[in-house]
Amino acid sequence: MNWDIVEGNWKQFKGKVRAQWGKLTDDHLDVIAGKRDELAGKIQETYGVTKDEAEAQIKRFEDLNKDLGIRAFRMTRPRGAATYSARVARVRPFLRGPHS
Repeated sequence: MNWDIVEGNWKQFKGKVRAQWGKLTDDHLDVIAGKRDELAGKIQETYGVTKDEAEAQIKRFEDLNKDLGIRAFRMTRPRGAATYSARVARVRPFLRGPHS
């Protein structure tokens, strides 16, 4: 899971994190804000587990939700990004001028 994408789309991911770790409060989730190390720390603090156990829980969460990062990336892609080269190809002949 790409945590840069998670951080950028934290509102979409908050629900999944809340479902997995129900003891985390809204304040905890605001502090975490998509940062993996903050999530690990809050899991340790809230659930009283070791750092290794918190990391193992996050790893299991990532494995179960590995497609989330891909879906979030697709949701954030600018409209028309896939067709940009097609638009350039249509305009390019006009940019060359009459004697190109």
